[in-house]
Amino acid sequence: MSSLTGSRRRFLATCGAAGLGLAVPVMADPEAARASEDDLPAYGGPFYLVFNAAGGWDTTLLMDPKGSEGINRLYREGDILTQGNHTFAPTAAHKEGGLSNEDFYAEFGKELLTFNGLDYSVNNHSPCSRYMATGKLDSLAYPTFAALVAACQGPSCPLSFLTFGNYSATGNLVAMSRVPYLPSLQRIANADAIEGNLRAPYHDDFALEAIERAIQHRHDSRIAGPLLPRSAQAESMLYAAQTNSKALSRITPHVPKEIPKQRLAQQVEIALASFAAGVCVSANLSIGQFDSHANNDRDQMKLIPELLEGIAYALHRAEDLHLRDQLVVIMQSEMGRTPHYNKGDGKDHWSIGSAMFLGPGIHGNRVLGATDGEQFAHRLIPATLANAPDDGIRIRPEHLHQALRQLAGIADHPFSLRFPLGISAGEELPTFWNPTSSAENSGS
Repeated sequence: MSSLTGSRRRFLATCGAAGLGLAVPVMADPEAARASEDDLPAYGGPFYLVFNAAGGWDTTLLMDPKGSEGINRLYREGDILTQGNHTFAPTAAHKEGGLSNEDFYAEFGKELLTFNGLDYSVNNHSPCSRYMATGKLDSLAYPTFAALVAACQGPSCPLSFLTFGNYSATGNLVAMSRVPYLPSLQRIANADAIEGNLRAPYHDDFALEAIERAIQHRHDSRIAGPLLPRSAQAESMLYAAQTNSKALSRITPHVPKEIPKQRLAQQVEIALASFAAGVCVSANLSIGQFDSHANNDRDQMKLIPELLEGIAYALHRAEDLHLRDQLVVIMQSEMGRTPHYNKGDGKDHWSIGSAMFLGPGIHGNRVLGATDGEQFAHRLIPATLANAPDDGIRIRPEHLHQALRQLAGIADHPFSLRFPLGISAGEELPTFWNPTSSAENSGS
């Protein structure tokens, strides 16, 4: 038993030394608990990547171009570009590194769904971030979509929900896991090796087998007797932590030998390696500094190309890892920028913005919603998403989240029903993902 204790202590110490916020899933039902008692099967998808442009992106410099003088200073109306049904701002001549809009749309425009004219209702960072992440403005209890889908589709995965920042509430449905660096991932994937080095294991194979048998025996003995609900849950969590470390070893073959330099690419590698190993469902990725109250054009032309480069990197690497056809990508920010510049050549907070999506079940080469020449959102008819100034509704984050739940096939899951979004049947967006079929069918 001392070997068992030492192994567990070293595993936790390794996580702590690596700077990890590693937690284990709460086994919410007996089926999930039983699944953890076997060698955990690999989760096979779909997988979800949520890219956050934290601080508020300038949509007129990306997917919602406005060429009128005063709204932007980088291009005019006649400079606006098109790719299929998309219109976008020209940035090749203005970007500082990263990927231009021109190259991004040329490669991914056919797959891309854009929504313009999203009404956030408020324009403060904290409530807007919460609203965009969860679909609920007035509650701190709601989980982000990434956490919710992880809890519904892979509750027993060791790293079910990964997050790299931005609003990351879980609703107490699933563990929040933070793995800040690729070397940290290598360490937790090989927790029984010194510094994650497979050539320097703490134990030989026969010793590990003995430890596993001891863990199993102790677990069986404890659950054989009567336990209070809290004690049963604690035992389940302990056992999951002890057995999940074995499943985490499947990550090792997917960790790249060279660490990419770009900050989003590093996050992407951690997420995709975890996806490929079948130990993760979703990841919340983020880069900040979009809050361009001064020097808007310069800052946005550094950050938007960096964001697009990171998204392209994720899609290319997913192709390499044979995950591309199972990968859903969500691109969002908590607000937009004002339609006019302030005295510091910046743009302030604006409560109208955009979001972009691509992946399985999402019909691409489409632009839904719109803003007028002053960047105010058009009202839409929910059933058709056609403009309707008089009898349409403003599309808000809860409408998108209801559609996301339907796309993922979790709209009727007990966890989703625990956190209702208050969308009536008449305000659902049945043609959002596919113009020819209902949202329920696209999520089936």
